[in-house]
Amino acid sequence: MEYGNGILIIAAACGIVLLIGAVRNKMEWLLNIVMRSILGTIGMYFVNSTLAAAGISLGVGINAVTVLTTGILGLPGFVALYGLGFYRLL
Repeated sequence: MEYGNGILIIAAACGIVLLIGAVRNKMEWLLNIVMRSILGTIGMYFVNSTLAAAGISLGVGINAVTVLTTGILGLPGFVALYGLGFYRLL
């Protein structure tokens, strides 16, 4: 009986270690997206302000779609948003 309990305890400990590793990986991934979203939003604000001061009406709107685009894709998403804005300007 004790042999079965020992195996059960070892299996439970291994499961807990795997669960902690999975949660830590997901939290790092979520934090990465949140930080890219915040930095992308700040970047869009400053680029829009600079373009408006220069008299160029290329500003990309700051909304949920653009924030998620910069959050998920990062710098390439930021550049793609302004690329689409430039294409629309043509």
